[in-house]
Amino acid sequence: MLEIHSFVTAALPAPGHAEITAALVADPTKAEHDRLARDITALAAIEYRPPETLFAPRQPLRLGAWNAERLKYGPASAALFRDLDLDILLLSESDVGMARSGNRHTTAELAAALDMGYAYGVEFVELGLGDDREREWHKGQRNHVGLHGNAILSRLPLYDLALIRLDTGGRWFADRVNGKASGVQRRLGGRMALAGRIVTDAGDCVVVSLHLESDSDPNDRAQQVTRLLQAIGGIYGNARMVIGGDCNTAALPEIDPERPETSRAWFQRCDAYEPLFGVMRQAGFGWRTANDMSATQRMRPDGKPLPPFRRIDWLFTRGLTPSAPRTLAAVDERGSAISDHDALVVELGLG
Repeated sequence: MLEIHSFVTAALPAPGHAEITAALVADPTKAEHDRLARDITALAAIEYRPPETLFAPRQPLRLGAWNAERLKYGPASAALFRDLDLDILLLSESDVGMARSGNRHTTAELAAALDMGYAYGVEFVELGLGDDREREWHKGQRNHVGLHGNAILSRLPLYDLALIRLDTGGRWFADRVNGKASGVQRRLGGRMALAGRIVTDAGDCVVVSLHLESDSDPNDRAQQVTRLLQAIGGIYGNARMVIGGDCNTAALPEIDPERPETSRAWFQRCDAYEPLFGVMRQAGFGWRTANDMSATQRMRPDGKPLPPFRRIDWLFTRGLTPSAPRTLAAVDERGSAISDHDALVVELGLG
């Protein structure tokens, strides 16, 4: 089992050339993955930059969550959120030093554009250029750093930061893990969540950026959520909390945009399709008032993925009062998709 305990730093330590080379020629086994991953310091680091501008906490808090699909489109992503005046933005799939996203520190750039601080944790050290499409599009290029992960952008300082591993790693490196075949997108690491505490006049609140495994089934996703809840319970106790991000809830029914009323039945009993909702409910988390019933998948300019779509991104809250949930189209000023996921927005009362 790969267990990596995190530490906070002002700048992520980049994997060295020797470490990447060793991983590329290693046998594709779980044991080799774990041995190599333990030597990658970046997998244990949380990069934290506090906000430069001090904002007074407000009620209710305004929070967003978004799978940014590499966060390739910096200016368009900033424009998407700038007018929303968010206090917190939970991000997944943001790159650091990847050719597919311009070898930029995408999280740091977005945080600066929105006048926010940020915490960033590494989900994967990418050993190549990415998926099938990205390897073709960026053939001949190289990654300057090769990191991919989750982030929390915040107008308020973050305390008690924690990086929580949701699986034992190796699924995207070894030939087979838990009986499942790996893809050709070789990576070190595994799915994770990033958590931190904010302090307001109405009390503390823990915010968690979550990304569950895409190559999974409902029981696997429930196990990942169980592992998350056990970890955050040990760190934060029964604190007021919001958990949000890409849950890859592929077993939920498809949504017909022409007949949104058909969504109501499944929305009330999500746990009948995805056991993770029952796990969340037993831990005191709700979802019905923190989410609308829209699909969150979106077709990219390359024509994928194809509809019909589902709601695979979610917000879960405990001890908070959610209101005004909505799904925000992740498109630029021309209407072109800047991610294959739409974003979530909600207001959270702490009183």
